[in-house]
Amino acid sequence: MFGLSELAIILIVVAAVLAIKKLPELTRSAGKSARILKSEARAARDADEPGTPRVIQGETVRREDPGTGTGTGTGTQDTPRG
Repeated sequence: MFGLSELAIILIVVAAVLAIKKLPELTRSAGKSARILKSEARAARDADEPGTPRVIQGETVRREDPGTGTGTGTGTQDTPRG
């Protein structure tokens, strides 16, 4: 029969075979995590320096534009653009 060491080797081989399928996804996830950690560390370091303006990228929405969800509440629907 099998001993404990043979059983452990078989389990390790099976785990390695199953892990190979997930390896690209795991490395991609680790790369994203490393980039996020690096950018957060840079942001924290830059926040410590006084007088440096912070730029937050985003979208500017004017309140008078229709379809932004900030209307006057008249209950009218927007006409489709096209």
